This record gives sequence, structure tokens and C-alpha cells, in this order.
Amino acid sequence: MQTLTKAHTELFRRSPDEQFDSLVHLWQHCHNEKEASVQHWPQPENIRAHPHRQRLDLQLSGDANLRMTDWSFGQLCSLAGVNRDTVNRLSPATAARVFDETLSPGSKPLQVFATEDSVRSIHGASYTRLFNVDLLSMIREFATDFVPPQKAGDGDEGGTGLYCGEQDMFVFLIDPTGWIDIEGEAFAPGFFVWNSEVGRRTVGIQSFWFQAVCQNHIVWEAVDIVEFSRKHTANVHESLNEIRSIIERLVSKRDERRDGFASVIKSAMQSKLGDCADDVLKILAQRGITRRLAKDALAIARGHGALTIFAVVDAITSISCQYANAGQRSEVDAKASALLKLAIV
Repeated sequence: MQTLTKAHTELFRRSPDEQFDSLVHLWQHCHNEKEASVQHWPQPENIRAHPHRQRLDLQLSGDANLRMTDWSFGQLCSLAGVNRDTVNRLSPATAARVFDETLSPGSKPLQVFATEDSVRSIHGASYTRLFNVDLLSMIREFATDFVPPQKAGDGDEGGTGLYCGEQDMFVFLIDPTGWIDIEGEAFAPGFFVWNSEVGRRTVGIQSFWFQAVCQNHIVWEAVDIVEFSRKHTANVHESLNEIRSIIERLVSKRDERRDGFASVIKSAMQSKLGDCADDVLKILAQRGITRRLAKDALAIARGHGALTIFAVVDAITSISCQYANAGQRSEVDAKASALLKLAIV
């Protein structure tokens, strides 16, 4: 079993304006961003850095100046082959002259991804964009029972597990009703997905089964971990099919295991643990249940009718809830759960 820290890392690097309280609100934000975005295809020689007050803007073929984000400025420095820290020490006018001399003309146009007044990213022709909202639409369709975990931290300011900023998006979802039994221990399904419309990171998913999520969004005791990621190249949209397939397999396994558990419970409700009280006491003793606990459980089970496996298990667990010692409760609950295996034909 592993400890997963992706969501924990995201929690402590996200500002409040990058947090969303529901998948619907995150989807609407990403939808609005897509609608407001424009993709320009200028030739390299038609891009100019232009000084504006105390900053450096980008000008495309004589159009109005566009403000650069921290990310797009770094990409411009890479295209020009200059050190961004050095450029940041220059005046806007001097920095503009540096780019005039270092931005080389080329035979292929560049992708300038922008909103009405700012440049979000600058890429070469081979970069293929996958919009966040397209990924979220697929998740909303195929992961209908999954929700964010409990808020991290204290009060309303805690991290939500749903994040989107200028550079990337990260989503942490679990199914709080999907608990199933794996080799006698309880696990629930969950997954992380991530993407970037501006080339900050790959698109990908990590699915898993977990036993606990702490207040700092560390996922404890994770098993059956599946991870997939893809770069934003020509076939990046095919990643939606792969991510959907991973989610579908996670849901299918949850339903299969949950249906199997329901089948065991149904059988336990119909199967007698023994023909008489003495038979039941003997079976319980063989499985480590003390005689006093067994007698108390039988008294409760008789009050509900026949001495079925389920009635006895339910009686034992209801008694264990009264124990003050957590270790004793866990031990008794484990022995009671083991009795359910008698219902498996």
C-alpha cells in the first residue's frame, strides 16, 4: 500500500482564487475561459515586445498590445534564447530591444493563445491544446458519484481539491459511498486528474483505492493504483478516451465489488448460523467470540426473529459500539465481519 501526496502538494501551492467549491463551478469557470480565448497564428517576425509603462507587452502584426502572463513571458524568453532573470533586470525599453535582436524569423507560424487583453501562452506549431472544460465534461458524464473530499485546513479557507489557475488545473475526487471490502479491509475509490491549456504540465489521471484521506489531503493506504499521462502533441485528444476508460474500469470494479458484497449480505440474511442456540454458541466460540459476548448477541438476535448469520453479526457489532476501547472494538468488528464468509456459497 502506498501514500499518495499529489493532492497534498497542490493544496499548499494554490492561492484562494484558484480554488473551487464544486465541480460545476470549476466546469463553468473553464467553459468561460475557453469561450473567451482566441488563438492567433503570427509569423515570428510579426511578433514584437513593446514597452508599456513599467512592463513589457506583446504586439501582434500591429494590433493592440497584449499583456503577458508570467508563463507566456517565460516562453517568449525561451523562444528568443535569453535568460528571463537577466531580462527582468532591464528597463522595459531595453528589454524590448533585446527581443527585437534575438527573436529569429522562421518558416512556421507560432501559436499565441490569448484572451481579449492578455497572452496566456506562446507555442510552436506542433503543440496541440486540450481544453480543461473538455476533460471536465467527460468526468461529469462518467464519474457521476464522485465528489471532492472534505475541505483541507480550518474553516472556509481550506483547500477544496478542485483547482484551476493561469497555468494548470488539478482535480481530486472520491466516491464517499463506494466503500467495499478488499481482503477484509475497507477501501473506497478515488482519482486525481490534471491538465494544462498552456503547456505547464501533461494531461493525466491517477486512479486508486484508499482507506483514508487526512485533513491535509494526503491519501493513505492506497492500492490498485493506475496512472496515465500524455504530452500535448498531435494525438493528445485521444487521452480523453484513455482517461474515460480508466474511470469506467474504476466504476465497474466498484459496482462489481459492491454488488458482490450486497449478494453476501442477502445470503447472510437468509442463512441460519445454526439450528439452535447451542450450535450458534459453538460456532461463535470456534471463531474467537467470547461466551459472554456470544450470549448477549444471541439474546439480541432472537428478538429480531431467526438466528441468521446477518442477525448475529449485526448484534455483535451493535454491542461492540458500546466498548470504550477502540482496539477492542476493532478486534470484535473484524471477528464479526469474518462470520459473513459463512454466507458465501
